[in-house]
Amino acid sequence: MTKKIMIVDDDPVIVKYLENIFKNSGYKTCVARDGSEGMKIVKKENPDLITLDLEMPEEWGPRFYRKLSKEKPFKNIPVIVISGLSGNQYAIHKAVASLTKPFDRNVLLKIVKDTIGE
Repeated sequence: MTKKIMIVDDDPVIVKYLENIFKNSGYKTCVARDGSEGMKIVKKENPDLITLDLEMPEEWGPRFYRKLSKEKPFKNIPVIVISGLSGNQYAIHKAVASLTKPFDRNVLLKIVKDTIGE
């Protein structure tokens, strides 16, 4: 069964780039533009992994993650932080990885494959 990755990011250029990377590698994707939309989408789509920006309008990534962590069916979904903020590796302590924009697509894909397989 094809794995699904949810992209939570407000930058349409980054969203499109991530969608292309994941789809070209055989993954399905779904998108949320901020943390509040993210909770609705995660409940609907039940992704295998989430990429999460930290700084977004409406609701930032860390707040979304706190809410996600309190939802029993979703609290163990692996999260990869992808942000332009420096020090992003400290924002979500249980993230499987933290990448700074711009990031290396091959590094991202290796983390994804190591985390959820192909």
